[in-house]
Amino acid sequence: MLNSEIARDTLKGLSASPKYLLPKYFYDEKGSKIFQDIMKMPEYYLTNCESEIFTEQKSEITQKFLNDNSPFDLIELGSGDGFKTKILLRYMNNHNCDFKFIPIDISAEITNGLVEDLYSEMPNLKVEPKTGDYFHILKEHNDITHKRKVILFLGANIGNYSESEVDDFINHIADFTHPGDKLLIGIDLKKSPKTIIDAYSDPHGHTSNFNLNLLTRLNKELDANFDINQFIQHTTYNPQTGDIKSFLISKINQEVSIKSIEKSFHFHQWESIFMERSKKYDIQTIEKIASANGFRVEKNFVDSKNYFVDSSWIRM
Repeated sequence: MLNSEIARDTLKGLSASPKYLLPKYFYDEKGSKIFQDIMKMPEYYLTNCESEIFTEQKSEITQKFLNDNSPFDLIELGSGDGFKTKILLRYMNNHNCDFKFIPIDISAEITNGLVEDLYSEMPNLKVEPKTGDYFHILKEHNDITHKRKVILFLGANIGNYSESEVDDFINHIADFTHPGDKLLIGIDLKKSPKTIIDAYSDPHGHTSNFNLNLLTRLNKELDANFDINQFIQHTTYNPQTGDIKSFLISKINQEVSIKSIEKSFHFHQWESIFMERSKKYDIQTIEKIASANGFRVEKNFVDSKNYFVDSSWIRM
């Protein structure tokens, strides 16, 4: 029975040609923990680059947030464990910035852990955690306050979206912001293809486990019978488009049954399931996207290797 969003999305994705699954379902409790392992890998440069930006340029970033020193809500979409965000929070808290931090994440457990850490380290920090869909929560937030907003969308998550989805996403943020509100968005830049491939198909097996865990989740939540030993991860990178794509590939001819949706799916040997894309950008494209969706780039904060940018936008 299609009594859940994950069931409906799984039926649609596996009935398509070619087959696909949605990356938003990577992040169950186990998936979120695997992703934390990925972020700690030396090959996964994104975390270190963004951490460097925050560590070395936290004062300049904070200045972009402050404007006229009026109070503001600092809203993070997909806050996770807040590892990088804490660098900014500590600095702003130590400098008595007048703000409330609102972390939004789909995982209640991860959010609760973040809040406990923040209260332990910064007991005077104003925190209002939210669990659920970004835009449902932003709408609720707008209905109860018109306080100035600074929105964080970090970690290159924007790269998971197609071109049309990027415009939709930024337009949604524009709908929930007012002129003068800010958006700090983490974006991965184009670079050596080998550097990119190593980050998304690592020798430790974390990225493979991350992809395969989605099949395990479907086994558990939808009563499916995926044999994860009969699937392997494959990653490709197109330097012209900047797209890196991850797939799971069936090693054998096999039939997979998903009891909760009362359907079976046939996989030919070497047939793929498209799992995720992660687009890499150049600065010129970033500025075009901001301008096309009601924002202006105020400043691009780039790491020392020019691998990554945290782009500060203002709502026009």
